[in-house]
Amino acid sequence: MIRVVLVDDQALLRSAFRVLVDSAQDMTVTGEASDGARALAVIREAGADVVLMDIRMPGMDGLAATREIGTDPAFEGVKVVILTTFESDDYVVEAVRAGASGFLGKGAEPDDLLAAIRLVAAGEALLSPAATRGLIERFVAEGRDRDASAFDASALDVLTARERQVLAEVAAGLSNDEIAGRLTVSPLTVKTHINRLLTKLAARDRAQLVVTAYETGLVRPRAG
Repeated sequence: MIRVVLVDDQALLRSAFRVLVDSAQDMTVTGEASDGARALAVIREAGADVVLMDIRMPGMDGLAATREIGTDPAFEGVKVVILTTFESDDYVVEAVRAGASGFLGKGAEPDDLLAAIRLVAAGEALLSPAATRGLIERFVAEGRDRDASAFDASALDVLTARERQVLAEVAAGLSNDEIAGRLTVSPLTVKTHINRLLTKLAARDRAQLVVTAYETGLVRPRAG
């Protein structure tokens, strides 16, 4: 059973999400909160596998709460999906760096919301094409005037050549099946490589692998 905590300052929206989540046989809402500080307390008290987190809230906002979840060992295993009405480049980068597993629009279809919760609970990243573009464009903008020496690639020293290949494909937003097709290996082999990448790079999920790929200069797309 997937335990879900709902965090949003709009009670009506939380109620709608609760009805939807509780209607699924494989998940249940264990708590709600209207701000980040209360969310942390609820997660500690009730437990959570996935947190649907609003960004803009009074007091502690969603980014601050996500950062706390991503750094406090007490929240190990808790995944965060940022709820948003838009996909700002700033929020994309900051939330992923803070430990969010991705983004979900507040107007998402019910089936898409439930599928997103299941995906993130399974350890996958939830980055829509628009969010992925925002992440890439931000790193392009930050690194446009930098040469190769400005990127710190030392974190990649622990990786094999094949693992670097897989990391580059993950950064391109490809699924395990798509990576398997490109590298002519099985999806299971790709999954094994990704699990090793997560361990070696101390990343929470695929979203943070994407960040690492750009921060180390492994992938540096040209600005459009």
